[in-house]
Amino acid sequence: MKQRIITGVIAAALFIPFVIYGGGPFAVLMSIIAVVGFYELLKMKGISIASVPGILGTLALLLLVVPSDWSKNIVEFLQYESTLMIVYGLVILLLIYIVLVKNKMTFDEIGFILIGAFYVGLGFHYFIETRFIGLEFVVFVLLIVWTTDSGAYFVGRKLGKNKLWPEISPKKTVEGFVGGIVIAVCFAIAMQLFYPIASSWMQLIIVTIVASIVGQMGDLVESAIKRHYGVKDSGTILPGHGGILDRFDSLLFVVPLLHFLHFFN
Repeated sequence: MKQRIITGVIAAALFIPFVIYGGGPFAVLMSIIAVVGFYELLKMKGISIASVPGILGTLALLLLVVPSDWSKNIVEFLQYESTLMIVYGLVILLLIYIVLVKNKMTFDEIGFILIGAFYVGLGFHYFIETRFIGLEFVVFVLLIVWTTDSGAYFVGRKLGKNKLWPEISPKKTVEGFVGGIVIAVCFAIAMQLFYPIASSWMQLIIVTIVASIVGQMGDLVESAIKRHYGVKDSGTILPGHGGILDRFDSLLFVVPLLHFLHFFN
């Protein structure tokens, strides 16, 4: 626990200034973190990020991560119609690679690389876009994710009796799941009182409940991936906390969802 607290304090001290400052430095940091998360995902599957497929996948990831304004400049420089066309070109190269190595790299592995690039890349892309829109929205997202996580942990530990999904995450309980939602709603209401972020109380509560549920599903998805590949944590970069994907799994689900709901508009 001591190691976990120390790591958390140091990570927050390094991360928060970038969040507050925003702009290019924040986008660059998130891009680096996204690459580390992608590396962790590939490592679970036994794919080297330094391999040809790993490098192509990383390029696709970075194209998906970069802010929209930056991607427009890339597209204009390369004289393409959209970033998606460049990513599709990388997909074609990955598929051609299967033939060149005579199926030593399989279609399933290429599919894993591409899904991983979209899963991690778009999640961090929308996190960057959210900060570009305004600091208050990033604070809201972090508040929902962190209070849901903390609420689920403490409520589940104190009151949890019914297992939520023992085959995937044995320690999570139904009571913790509900408790996380309730705690998130309480903190969202507190934020709305001091700094209104939603157009109405109804919108705030509904969005918070949905975001809290989806965030917990993101955590369960990460648990399912780790259980499938037989690893305890996605990585070891954060002592006591695991890897990047262990810390950002909920955010990768919540931030794109809120953009889809046009909550940040």
